[in-house]
Amino acid sequence: MRPILMKGHERPLTFLKYNRDGDLLFSCAKDHTPTVWYGHNGERLGTYRGHNGAVWCCDVSRDSTRLITSSADQTVKLWNVETGTQLFSFNFESPARAVDLAEGDKLVVITTDPFMELPSAIHIKRIEKDLSKQSADSILTITGIKGRINRAVWGPLNRTIISGGEDAVVRIWDSETGKLLRESEKETGHQKPITSLFKSADGSHFLTGSLDKSAKLWDIRTLTLIKTYVTERPVNAVAISPLLDHVVIGGGQEASHVTTTDRRAGKFEAKFFHKILEEEIGGVKGHFGPINALAFNPDGRSFASGGEDGYVRLHHFDSEYFHIKM
Repeated sequence: MRPILMKGHERPLTFLKYNRDGDLLFSCAKDHTPTVWYGHNGERLGTYRGHNGAVWCCDVSRDSTRLITSSADQTVKLWNVETGTQLFSFNFESPARAVDLAEGDKLVVITTDPFMELPSAIHIKRIEKDLSKQSADSILTITGIKGRINRAVWGPLNRTIISGGEDAVVRIWDSETGKLLRESEKETGHQKPITSLFKSADGSHFLTGSLDKSAKLWDIRTLTLIKTYVTERPVNAVAISPLLDHVVIGGGQEASHVTTTDRRAGKFEAKFFHKILEEEIGGVKGHFGPINALAFNPDGRSFASGGEDGYVRLHHFDSEYFHIKM
């Protein structure tokens, strides 16, 4: 399985996202410039210029015409995917962390970091088809969570929002009223900050990764803990295969905590686990630093990883992968 090495970022990767068809891959990094690549061969198509800070997250509309990005420069920007033109900018008073478009692309959930005296918050905004009518106002703002909210995604039928962050608690919110519906329990939940959150292709369950060296699979409606995958390193990124019962987990110690001589000490590999049996089935090495971003192609036949080393690695699975016997 020879990876395709994609070098287009000068700083560590933060997030990867395929479009619905899997032919485009969007990458975010700390170098201010989101980039789009061909999903099959890793060829760079273009960049989106306009942010003045690290770009933490992105999402793309179902028809692949619009891209939305969140940045440490306190803005969330809407772009034309094809031309790279900036269509609209939502401005905040603190860095914007996570973005996720709702089913139908009419709403977006955005999280902002605690900053100066401001607490962290979850904002819901409406996205207009006709951008001349686009408003910067939030239709709902949820506050009251301590620490940074690292990820927030929409639940089934856009009725709920699932969030996770520095306080290690997974929460489910009512997306109309902002009321807290459920939160994970201390005993079964994560013990350290939640770094990543990834929904399954059918939207029935989701996976969280944490600095407590584990990833957990949850039911999206009841917040019941289904499975736990334990590794020997902090987890920065997780993804669920849309094709097989596999999950992939990436992470590694902070580069500063690794001895310079021993590259293996950092354990910078993407680990594959069997989703049901919770057993490790393999690993993919290659990054020279922690893995910060993972994404499966929607067809399940390839996956991409983004690292602290500034590289995106695109892996097409060998045929043997589809016949792994457990």
